[in-house]
Amino acid sequence: MWANRPHCGAVVTFSGNARDSSPDRPEVYELTYEAYEAEAEHRLAAVASQARDLWPDVGRLALLHRTGTLAVGDAAVVVVASAPHRREAFEAARFCIDALKATVPIWKLEKWAGGESWGREAQHLSELEEYVQRVHNPL
Repeated sequence: MWANRPHCGAVVTFSGNARDSSPDRPEVYELTYEAYEAEAEHRLAAVASQARDLWPDVGRLALLHRTGTLAVGDAAVVVVASAPHRREAFEAARFCIDALKATVPIWKLEKWAGGESWGREAQHLSELEEYVQRVHNPL
């Protein structure tokens, strides 16, 4: 596996998959993701860089988010982190998925038996520095 490194005893993989329902939306059958690609690529790289600053022993990091139409069960987002020990691998992976969701411009169209809608759970995108300050230095 690509993430394995000689000094890394832990590899954590997170896969966020399209599910068949969400609150008040039974029978979801399709998701479509769109991204502001140039900015999304820049921000994904910034998230990985920040994770490396926070966990310098991390070996490999991968952050991937699909765009286009996905069926229920398809993987929409994958994060992989390897590190010498499981704690920093889990922490780095958790930081990466949470920061990705909070800072990367990717939008979702959800289709279900009763209709369709863009970004029901839409949130204001944060700058990475603001996100890190809020999460790692709460008041």
